[in-house]
Amino acid sequence: MDGAQPNGSNRPGPALRFVAAGLIVRSGQVLIGQRRHDQPMASLWEFPGGKIEPGESPQQALVRELAEELGIQASIGPPVTRIRHNYRHGGAVDLQFFAVREFAGEIDNRIYQQVRWVSLENLPEYDFLAADRGLIRDLAAGKLL
Repeated sequence: MDGAQPNGSNRPGPALRFVAAGLIVRSGQVLIGQRRHDQPMASLWEFPGGKIEPGESPQQALVRELAEELGIQASIGPPVTRIRHNYRHGGAVDLQFFAVREFAGEIDNRIYQQVRWVSLENLPEYDFLAADRGLIRDLAAGKLL
């Protein structure tokens, strides 16, 4: 007997990815990016950011990701919210969102199909990743930022 449980009950849960994302704000608008057609969850909108690598703080990861994705040197502000979401396809994500009100450099879209500055109240008009939808409602209602 190898100790395995019947019906696969000893399988681990979905892999949990830890992600830091920036709510890059200027003049009452926030920057959003649309995923490319060749990416998972293609054409959905999200806030810039990415995976937290081993040994990085969420803030360090966000600085790195914003430099890689948008070519900016961001000053990471206070945490805004944290969301844990399980996707239907089995993946899970732990998202930490930070306000980013200051950055150096010009926005250079390096990974998205497109990026847009959008007023907070208009965010619900965009088709966001499922994990972001509660945050979108709160931001549009004038909460959090």
